[in-house]
Amino acid sequence: MPVTEAVIRSVVQEVLAELRGQRASRATGDRQLGAAADGKEGRYGLFSRVEDAVAAAAEAQKKLQAAGSEARARAVACIRRICIEQAEPLGREEFAETRIGRLDHKIEKMRITGERIPGVEFLQTHAYSGSQGLTLVEYAPFGVIGVVTPVTHSLPTLAGNAINMIAAGNALVCNPHPSGAGVARHGVELFNRAIHRETGIDNLIAVITEPTLETAQALFDHREVKLLCVTGGPAVGRAALSSRKRAIVAGPGNPPVVVDETADLEHAARCIVRGAAYDNNLLCIGEKQVFAVASIFDELCAAMEAAGAVRLADAQIEQLTRVAFVRQGEGTRERLVVNKELIGQDPEVLAQRAGFSLPRRTELLFGETSAEHPFVQEEQMMPFVPFVRVPDVDTAIEWARRSEHGFRHTAIIHSRNVDAITAMARALDTTLFVANGPCMAALGIEGEGYLSYSIATPTGEGVTTPLTFTRQRRLSVARGALCIAR
Repeated sequence: MPVTEAVIRSVVQEVLAELRGQRASRATGDRQLGAAADGKEGRYGLFSRVEDAVAAAAEAQKKLQAAGSEARARAVACIRRICIEQAEPLGREEFAETRIGRLDHKIEKMRITGERIPGVEFLQTHAYSGSQGLTLVEYAPFGVIGVVTPVTHSLPTLAGNAINMIAAGNALVCNPHPSGAGVARHGVELFNRAIHRETGIDNLIAVITEPTLETAQALFDHREVKLLCVTGGPAVGRAALSSRKRAIVAGPGNPPVVVDETADLEHAARCIVRGAAYDNNLLCIGEKQVFAVASIFDELCAAMEAAGAVRLADAQIEQLTRVAFVRQGEGTRERLVVNKELIGQDPEVLAQRAGFSLPRRTELLFGETSAEHPFVQEEQMMPFVPFVRVPDVDTAIEWARRSEHGFRHTAIIHSRNVDAITAMARALDTTLFVANGPCMAALGIEGEGYLSYSIATPTGEGVTTPLTFTRQRRLSVARGALCIAR
């Protein structure tokens, strides 16, 4: 069935009605949203207490380790199959619950998770042999991994982590963002049911049914949790990094785009629209601000409009800024921060809240601003991209570096000049760097390579894979034993 606006409205109305029914159930005392009432508490990964969840996951991990790599592969295949076959209903469920982003992209993210997240095939044993003997280097699991997932990609992040972590031989306990906890619970139950049927192992993926910052902290502190993987906001990231455990943390991003005078402007415009409009710019890797060389600035803006974006006048940008940011703090600490109510909303919603209308159904909004504008300096996660006019590519790269704030997350350039591409890559030194493509090319969605929604920038692991969630283990047999060729 094609994903039309009418379909979206119908699905949202249906699921919101269901959610209203769930809220009424909570009002009568069902604090586990049906998990305990229907007998699922403690089965298929549904737990109200961190202690119980970790204990069950630890038991499941031991069974997985005893069952061997074939069981890991079968478990991963179950998750992949559900992500692909049920991408549409699960994407609709996440869209209705979180009320951010775009339905078509929620569905696409689920499907791509099943197709592109690496599994057991990523793990390979390395051998070194010679006259002194034989050495094997293999990759062993940590055990139970504590996971925090964001509202922006609740189930895709959880499913991708599960594929990576189970492929590496681990079990996981997830504390999802409260605004995406419903679809996380449903997805975990589906995954565990399928894995249990296939392998006889339950609770390889556990989820806290009523997640809070307190349950996240309890997960971080639990003695049986050997590793942390956090994809979320600054507060939970700081909490994980302050833990005594090793933490794999996805930090903030504010990806800049540079467009110079050698770029294919029509292609650059299409890429910027595609990337920045994707899921209403919720991706941390998405194009957030553009620095374009003055000689091609107006031509690039015309190409943007031809690609489906709507250019805002100065007065409209000012109106949008007033509603898109709110003041936080007092005195010298006062600053503008993003209005969370507008994160991931459609361009039409942004325009309506700002007091103007759009001429047509719109993919993306853009307009010219200064380099110091809040939309340039803040990671706004809205489908509006500020364009900054610069005299030359060297200035563009320097201003891009400043706007990225040293997060070293993602940067993008459109240029045919190899020297300019190299200079920007060196200057920004980001984990992900894209030349002449949309931001998603960095994750294999519209480019080569593997996918993950957990991108560890401050802790250095980068785009996570099964290897990220392993311990390196080395076996050495000395004195020439087992060495056949000398």
